[in-house]
Amino acid sequence: MLETEFYRPFTILGLILMLLGAILLLLPLILKYIPEIEKLPSIILYVYRKGNFIFATSPILIIVSIISLIYYLIRVSTRSL
Repeated sequence: MLETEFYRPFTILGLILMLLGAILLLLPLILKYIPEIEKLPSIILYVYRKGNFIFATSPILIIVSIISLIYYLIRVSTRSL
């Protein structure tokens, strides 16, 4: 019971990150129909267009993912000591 309470915030964070990932996966399709979304600040949404190729990502999401990965790696390495 105690373990499930401990992992609950990580479960919620995981669901939020999966939802954001799904949104980012669909973002190029959204950009075809709503080009005004490109006017968002580049820290929130970065869009690269070349011909028919559209690449969209969120620098904030990348930064949060890297911080989460570093936190996990530090936590796992301290447990083994």
